[in-house]
Amino acid sequence: MGCWGLGAIGFSDIVGSGWLFGAMYAARIAGPLSLLCWLAAGALAGLVALVMVELGASRPEAGGTVRWPLYANGPLVAGVISWAVLLSVGAHAAEVTAILRYVSHWLPWLYHGARLSWAGLALAAAVTVSLGALNWFGVRLFARVNLLVSVLKLAVPTITVVLLLVSGFHPHRLTEHGGFAPYGWSAGLTALSMGGVVYSVNGFQAPVEFSGEARDPRRDMPRAVLTAIGLAVLLYVGLQLAYLCAVPEQALAHGWHGVSFDSPFGQLALLLNLHWLALLLYADAVVSPAGGAFVGVAAHARRTYALAKNRMLPHWFMQVHAGSGIPRRGLALNLAVTLLFLLPFGGWQDVVSTIGNLFLLGYATSAVAAYTLRVAGPGRVPGVRWIAPVSFVVATLFVYWSSWHRLRVTLPLALLGVPLFWWVRRHEPTAVLLREVRKGAWLPAWLLGLLACSALGAFGGTAVLPQPYDSFAVAAFSLGVFGWAVRSGRRHLAEGAATAPDGMAEFPR
Repeated sequence: MGCWGLGAIGFSDIVGSGWLFGAMYAARIAGPLSLLCWLAAGALAGLVALVMVELGASRPEAGGTVRWPLYANGPLVAGVISWAVLLSVGAHAAEVTAILRYVSHWLPWLYHGARLSWAGLALAAAVTVSLGALNWFGVRLFARVNLLVSVLKLAVPTITVVLLLVSGFHPHRLTEHGGFAPYGWSAGLTALSMGGVVYSVNGFQAPVEFSGEARDPRRDMPRAVLTAIGLAVLLYVGLQLAYLCAVPEQALAHGWHGVSFDSPFGQLALLLNLHWLALLLYADAVVSPAGGAFVGVAAHARRTYALAKNRMLPHWFMQVHAGSGIPRRGLALNLAVTLLFLLPFGGWQDVVSTIGNLFLLGYATSAVAAYTLRVAGPGRVPGVRWIAPVSFVVATLFVYWSSWHRLRVTLPLALLGVPLFWWVRRHEPTAVLLREVRKGAWLPAWLLGLLACSALGAFGGTAVLPQPYDSFAVAAFSLGVFGWAVRSGRRHLAEGAATAPDGMAEFPR
């Protein structure tokens, strides 16, 4: 794949179902200040993306996000991150159900209340299998289909921005009803996590997962990732501006907090008598989540392949189909996990949304890997020596801002990777295992410390640490952990534990 194909993958994964609701929820929390939230999220995503680009360009490998921690910090860190990635496969079920939620506008029998009916489950399973089938037959077919979907996902939101601004542009909305920051400047920080802003810009790492299948990763990877982020943030800012300026005056009787729509842009189009646009928006509300899930299924197949290389899954899953270039066995495993998450267990949607945050842990460990491995060889991104620690702090804050309600489930689940690591390597000498635990001890300490900060902080916790001091404390704590992680990684490299090019020296057969 070339630059455009890789860039389309990143853009398609970023612009999923988030664009349909992010503008409304961000405005409800922060008012017009939400415009700056998108710019801040784009800048933060760019920092983390540069770390991923550094690794993807200098060490291109399918499923690199679970391979690089093995090279830099050893099997314990790689094992915990591998476990987190394996759990997060089920998050694709959320996109599939988002598709069916909008389809239920025409087919209400798909749902019984908030849950899928049996017919809805059957259709959800068919959609999941269809997404896998499109990924089954080769990288080139995947790239072509995704490029077409990306064009549609760019066209419909752009048309929405233009028509809403032309038909209902009221710039005084930005200064009335409490001013530009009606709920204070700290509300912008809350909107980053609670308003869906950070969630909406997530997905920029998808092209890096395909670095092993790029024609020229050193040249194309930085362009593809940064272009995808830039276009997506520009689109989100436009959507936010259009939403803020098109909301009817009567809807603001109780301020921005009181504005609520089931389908924000669709209902605004109907209020402005743009009925054909509303129909187009409901149709795209199916395409956008489908495009995000389509890319996610493909990226996870590469990660599952990498998990097998890390010896966290049987070696059987490492096989790549010769004709298509696809790790079909890993793809089939991911589809099975996604189908399990579609079963109507009580409250499973909350669990899926919580599991999706596990990706952020991979961003943080990739920052450590970029800094540690750069010591061993030349890198591709200037300034990575300061970008990597800043990215680690940013990723930690992203996790922290996800709120105690989510982290009290997410972080203990991730910590289960520690006993899983011990069980997988239980046949090795105890002295070897203890040495690996010492080298990777910073990761469980980081997770436990972050869990304690969340419990004491102001984002759903007890608020013993009030804003903004809680975020400052988390940033200082994460910076100290980063230094610990880099020192451990250097010791790991000095011992020669990661000299084998495929990492198999760490996992003898």
